[in-house]
Amino acid sequence: MQAPPQAVQRGDPVGIDRALLERYGRIPVPRYTSYPPANHWESMFGELEAREAFCSAGTRAASIYVHVPFCRKLCYYCGCNMLVTRSESLVERYLRALELELDRVTALLSARPEIVQVHLGGGTPTYLDPDQLARLADAIQARLPWSPGIEASIEIHPAVTSVEQIRTLARLGFNRVSMGVQDFDPTVQKRINRRQSFEETRDLVLEARMRGFVSVNVDLMYGLPLQTVEHFQRTLDRIEELRPDRIALFGYAHVPSMKKHQGLFRPEELPGTAERLALLESSVQRLLAAGYVHVGLDHFALEDDELCRARAAGTLRRNFMGYTTCADSDVLAFGPSAISEVRGTYVQNAREVHDWAEMLEKGRLPAVRGHRPSDEDLARGALIMRLFCSLEVDLDELRARFPGTLCDLRHEERDLARLERDGLVLRQRARIRVTPRGQLLLRSVAAPFDTYHRADARLHAPAL
Repeated sequence: MQAPPQAVQRGDPVGIDRALLERYGRIPVPRYTSYPPANHWESMFGELEAREAFCSAGTRAASIYVHVPFCRKLCYYCGCNMLVTRSESLVERYLRALELELDRVTALLSARPEIVQVHLGGGTPTYLDPDQLARLADAIQARLPWSPGIEASIEIHPAVTSVEQIRTLARLGFNRVSMGVQDFDPTVQKRINRRQSFEETRDLVLEARMRGFVSVNVDLMYGLPLQTVEHFQRTLDRIEELRPDRIALFGYAHVPSMKKHQGLFRPEELPGTAERLALLESSVQRLLAAGYVHVGLDHFALEDDELCRARAAGTLRRNFMGYTTCADSDVLAFGPSAISEVRGTYVQNAREVHDWAEMLEKGRLPAVRGHRPSDEDLARGALIMRLFCSLEVDLDELRARFPGTLCDLRHEERDLARLERDGLVLRQRARIRVTPRGQLLLRSVAAPFDTYHRADARLHAPAL
């Protein structure tokens, strides 16, 4: 059995080597919220395969994810599956279809699972008014009830979220909130079409804490148009005032070939490579100095946060909802584009709201693609998970757990030797450990073990 990682300490070093970040950071690699990455799943995977997957669920604990795709307006940097609409009839259709999907999936489960996590993502879940939020939560509770106090979280946009909604969410059992900020600089906000003031964000943070929310996360983004290091430091000043429990520091992924609206940004408006790395470097140093621990990849948390405790205990996990403490659980996901994970099998719903709803209205499951893993997939997925969550992995332990896998690593050896020469990993026999210098480049460290990525690396954003 692999020993748990060392306890996380405040101020753990994160190695920042500008030359290495520039070299590795420009290479496209997956984010590894799944293995294999979603772009390699099979389109031939449909309702029959989805039914088989859900029939095998129920005996393990489960996390629930619900995708609420609606937004009031388009943020130009957005890479999420979302829909700008003012149609109340469409929202009603969505809620009815969601109830149908919950009925269909729960009818297939072999038993009623213990629910250990609930997460509402989007889009903007607080596009729904208090009555609609209550209807959604009640629909889940009626079919997959969860106990008070479990990790129940929701993503919100402060500019379109009211105090009444926060109070409703608290009454419904939600106790964690993730707030999108990106940048408080008004010039940047105007350019990305996302206006929100520090004051309205602060007031919602205070309201959430007063209503019993035990964790507040704030999302920040570097690499946005018109950003400068000096002005982003002012945003970090305001973040320190808010003192959120967790911070996600994402790099903006500019992929106008996939997200047409990102083409609204002119190339000269985007920070160059040097400026982008300076934004990252100065932000990381600032967060560490403020007492945050680098949990992994782009996530930071206060040292007494449960994510830090889970990493120290070796129970940290990563899935489509990000880092989580809910290890060894299936994911049952509902809504357009939502992705379920049942014992390593992935099931993804139709992406567009109308297509997803129509399939359910016709009595079908809305699955359109997925992946049933081989033993090699499971072993490599577990390997990548260990690198991301524990910062080390014992290959022999995985070979014992998944017999017949990870036998021929000659192709990986060349890349591992390069990573070791560059100081990103340390190797001792079958054990690989990520160094402080490698922690910001976890995606690059994991990529050599991804046999699918070798086939086509063009489908992903750069590592940083």
